[in-house]
Amino acid sequence: MPGYENVISNCGIARGFRPSAQYASCMTSAPTSPLTDPWPKSPVLQAAYRSRAAAADLAPLPRAVKDDALLAMADALEVRTKEIVEANAADEERAREAGTSDAIVDRLTLTPERVRAIASDVRDVIALPDPVGEVVRGSTLPNGIDLRQVRVPLGVVGIIYEARPNVTVDAAALCLKSGNAVLLRGSSSASHSNAALVKVLRDAVGGAGLPADAVQLVPGESRESVRELMRARGLVDVLIPRGGASLIRTVVEESTVPVIETGTGNCHVYVDADADLDMAVEILVNSKAQRPSVCNAAETLLVHQDIAPRFLPRALEALAEAGVTVHADERVMALAEGSKATVVPAVIEDWETEYLSYDIAAGVVDSLEAAVSHIRLWSSGHTEAIVTSSQQAARRFTQLVDSTTVAVNASTRFTDGGQFGFGAEIGISTQKLHARGPMALPELTSTKYIVTGDGHTR
Repeated sequence: MPGYENVISNCGIARGFRPSAQYASCMTSAPTSPLTDPWPKSPVLQAAYRSRAAAADLAPLPRAVKDDALLAMADALEVRTKEIVEANAADEERAREAGTSDAIVDRLTLTPERVRAIASDVRDVIALPDPVGEVVRGSTLPNGIDLRQVRVPLGVVGIIYEARPNVTVDAAALCLKSGNAVLLRGSSSASHSNAALVKVLRDAVGGAGLPADAVQLVPGESRESVRELMRARGLVDVLIPRGGASLIRTVVEESTVPVIETGTGNCHVYVDADADLDMAVEILVNSKAQRPSVCNAAETLLVHQDIAPRFLPRALEALAEAGVTVHADERVMALAEGSKATVVPAVIEDWETEYLSYDIAAGVVDSLEAAVSHIRLWSSGHTEAIVTSSQQAARRFTQLVDSTTVAVNASTRFTDGGQFGFGAEIGISTQKLHARGPMALPELTSTKYIVTGDGHTR
């Protein structure tokens, strides 16, 4: 393994970069200086060092160079589709043998058509504006100094995600475009797929003249390797977890690296007293059943008591046709008598569950305020929708509900970077600091201030 000083000279780590003191135990000896620090023993930290070096190389690159590398990635995905699909087949077979649910297997599966769609998504990223160097604000100060706040890459972005191989490519493309190196830690259930995809991407990036280490898989499949990544503060600039509640909670609670939390999607549809019935049924079914395994699918239906007797029979029939099981409170159960729908009594856990399946919790509420109270108690802060013909009710709902997205007379399924016109997204943040909602290229940057004077002193 080459010494760290060779990595600096070959890959361009800036003089003065120094790992945190906490890594001393992982080194062959205690750190001394940036030019003589020995190489760490840990494969995870070795990968992080290489990512740090690659990030330094990527940061100043012009858009055209990054776009050429992205085009090479897209072309390589199409040319090597067979290789990718064959690797994915091993993961799919293993998942089915393990009794994995059909919804999870579907998210895991890569077909030639899906690989082509992923390649197309990379080309879409090429068309997006480069956020790096964008002037966020600027002015000439009274003393004549020119002040500019400009966007810069975050640096090294770690992504921890579950069985979604498409995230491997999405994250790599978005990070490269925004000048960041990416460290990918996918689910072990997609290990063959991720390894094949990353090999294709690294070959393409390296062939385009950029550091292949701009895209890396975190070595190893053990939990300890994940812990090392989460504690690589000073080497990794930010972690973004994508997956279920347990994964996200673990990363948020155990990481010393700053985390952008992509929360789970316990999304609500509230049908107000003045709702158009046809519109409400259509929005409900689309929100729940169009693609139930994603985070912006609806998981809870709330219905105003004044419209419930007219709306619920139609809604239950439509949900039955879509194959949805309804977990109902007592008032919904009473109105469901004689319905063809599969209706079961709701338990307390149903109100907080992100089903990601053809299931939905349903309840009747006394008022808009009661619906808001329920949402405040149980929502994950992702997306909530109101169906109403009352502008006053819509305004009240949007003011009171504190989620990343509040939809009025629209499906919850629109909470998506592509649907918002942002292009591809790295995830949907449900926290309030740094980024909130769909995270596209600008959210993968920070800012710095450039102060230009003419011999100014203070």
